[in-house]
Amino acid sequence: MTDLRPAKPGNKAGILYQFGTLARLPVSTFHLPSGSSMPLFQKAVFQTTVARLQDLPDDSQAEIAFAGRSNSGKSSAINALANHTRLAFVSRTPGRTQHLNYFRIEPGKYLVDLPGYGYAKAPEEIRSQWEGLLAPYLRYREALCGLVLIMDSRHPLTELDLQMLGWFAPTGKPIHVLLSKADKLTRQQQELASREVARVLGATGGHCTWQLFSSLKKWGIAQAETVLAAWVGLSVKEAAPAPASVPGAARARAKRAAIGWSARSTTSAGKQQKKPPAKGGSRGQDMP
Repeated sequence: MTDLRPAKPGNKAGILYQFGTLARLPVSTFHLPSGSSMPLFQKAVFQTTVARLQDLPDDSQAEIAFAGRSNSGKSSAINALANHTRLAFVSRTPGRTQHLNYFRIEPGKYLVDLPGYGYAKAPEEIRSQWEGLLAPYLRYREALCGLVLIMDSRHPLTELDLQMLGWFAPTGKPIHVLLSKADKLTRQQQELASREVARVLGATGGHCTWQLFSSLKKWGIAQAETVLAAWVGLSVKEAAPAPASVPGAARARAKRAAIGWSARSTTSAGKQQKKPPAKGGSRGQDMP
């Protein structure tokens, strides 16, 4: 049976799921050890909000769209990839994003946060506006390089997820599925969800990949960066290694710390002791 658990921090071979086969990416891991790579989208900044197709930025050369059912963890995924807690607004009210929100990562290159779809309480007028904005954008936007589809790993492949795939797959552009909140699943549940997604995406006929992802645990960030960087022609930069320590420096610091603590302890103990009065002192004797 295939092991679909996230790789351990020491394992440099993350797993990319593609049509039921496992393609190993040597630079990606599910767990991202601290300082192992620079977040690819760390410089992302908010650019503009678009409510009508005619207002789409005309300087755009490459766009990565993020779509997902309301409350699927879409905004949290964008924030995790950008290493920013408030880049995309995380709302307690699903369906809050109602327009296309553009975030510039480099001149002419954008992340696009699409409206969350499928929230039952959204007014009918807004829901129809979403469909009138989303479908044409996904089908006909030339600058759009690929779609990141976020699905809650506990409830993947909803009817609206399939509708989103149906809108985009005919373009022939790549689709990368993030199975979010994977930390809430057991190993067996992760495997079952991955197999079902593999089966459905394999029948879609497009260029589809998928992975387990957790914004909370930081699982899959480096792996997702590797995929998305290739779409827009960016390179994943490795972080500079920590300065090497001088041989014996750690032992010297420990020794100094121990000496310092010993001295402080001795001083403290001396302060707590009071000298007894000297014999023959004037205060210790009564006058005859």
